[in-house]
Amino acid sequence: MFWRRLAMSEPTIYELSSPGRMGVQYPEVGVPLSSLPDDLVRKDLPLPELSELDVVRHFTNISHLNYSVDGGFYPLGSCTMKYNPKVNEETARFPGFALTHPLQPEETVQGNLALMFTLQEWLKEISGFSGVSLQPAAGAHGELAGVLIIRAYHRAKGDEKRTKIIIPDSAHGTNPASSVMSGFDVVSAPTDERGNADLNVLKNLCDDTLAGIMLTNPNTLGLFDENVLEVVKMVHEAGGLVYGDGANMNALLGIVKPGDLGIDVMHFNLHKTFSTPHGGGGPGSGPVAVNEKLVDFLPGPLVQIVEEGTDEVPPLFGLVMPSKSIGRMKSFYGHFGIFVRAYTYIAMHGAKGMRSIAEHAVLNANYILSKIKNSYTVPYKRICMHEFVVEGIFNDAPGVHALDIAKRLIDYGYHPPTNYFPLIVHEALMIEPTETENKATLDDFSQTLIKIAEEARKQPDLLHGAPHKTPVKRLDEVKAARDLVMCCTIPDK
Repeated sequence: MFWRRLAMSEPTIYELSSPGRMGVQYPEVGVPLSSLPDDLVRKDLPLPELSELDVVRHFTNISHLNYSVDGGFYPLGSCTMKYNPKVNEETARFPGFALTHPLQPEETVQGNLALMFTLQEWLKEISGFSGVSLQPAAGAHGELAGVLIIRAYHRAKGDEKRTKIIIPDSAHGTNPASSVMSGFDVVSAPTDERGNADLNVLKNLCDDTLAGIMLTNPNTLGLFDENVLEVVKMVHEAGGLVYGDGANMNALLGIVKPGDLGIDVMHFNLHKTFSTPHGGGGPGSGPVAVNEKLVDFLPGPLVQIVEEGTDEVPPLFGLVMPSKSIGRMKSFYGHFGIFVRAYTYIAMHGAKGMRSIAEHAVLNANYILSKIKNSYTVPYKRICMHEFVVEGIFNDAPGVHALDIAKRLIDYGYHPPTNYFPLIVHEALMIEPTETENKATLDDFSQTLIKIAEEARKQPDLLHGAPHKTPVKRLDEVKAARDLVMCCTIPDK
């Protein structure tokens, strides 16, 4: 489908079409020709006629209009849009991985199963948990799996009255949906003045109806919860379980194992922490990890060694369903191509490299924060983790908002950060540089933010009209969300 693009000089592929052009020359047929049935031929469909070069240039030019991590810096808080090493893509395309099929007999895909088994083991080691399932297809899918495990655990004990999940207001936005879809009632808990979960409120919420808490740590303020051990103890004493949202694991690699903190179940975002591209809606992968008492409830099948090997013969791997499994979360075994990329990333970095990732992610975030803290309001004045939140509004420029700052960044060649999230910060701008950016980039980005703050005070109209240098100017995003265009328009020739 080819859409009319407003305010763009780039023509559509139909407008480039000329009668008689073709991209492929077929050899003469050596057998008698026959006509297709009329009901298989669309006489009213004007297919474009183009050479191969026209098609290649058209789509290459369009691709250049897209922002990408290979072309520029993503300061996109909460999404960890870091550089994806090209070696990951090479290994994912190895024929032994790319050309296999999930319906093949297990004995013919032992290499694939060995990789999955090793990845499960590595994720267990990194996180401090006893079991991992690779099934969930994305972060929110992993959340759903984790909460379903919590539900299954309580039901197996006959504890039907536990119907409540606590979600701090600094948690990731999909947590409430995952809880409600699993049949739980959601209770929000506020953040205290330090950016931690408020212990006084939590104490009153921890009763015999509590199924668990979904704790994002580091939270969406970019802060490590200083009360995490107290929160875990409080929930456990009430008979509940602790779900750890692992989407921000990039700040903890090699430093903190969530399982060692007493967390019971957690999902990973392989497409964030372990460098798989995930822009544009996919692909993703959200493995879920659990402690010993929840291993039997994992979604399956899991990869296990079904026959031990010897010095001469490798072990035999097979697919096994846990005894009390919540069932399948996805057809087959998850997104295998993402497993290959994550495996490659972990193997190349090793244990020291994993820790270095977290250290540099935290260092880079604090570096930018130190540079801009005098130009923007910082609501929680603490050392941040991999990301931080500032207010995108100024007392002496009241007409300028976070959206204006984000749009103005586009003019300077930067992708905007996350806007208006978390909701507990007024006019929030959430910024995450990741570990992959160098000092020169961080300096330039920081100076750009400072310059935009100055423009907000002296030339606010520059921000109100931004972006100025893009093929499409500022869109009415509210109207776009409410007035959807769900069909394409083919221009008249």
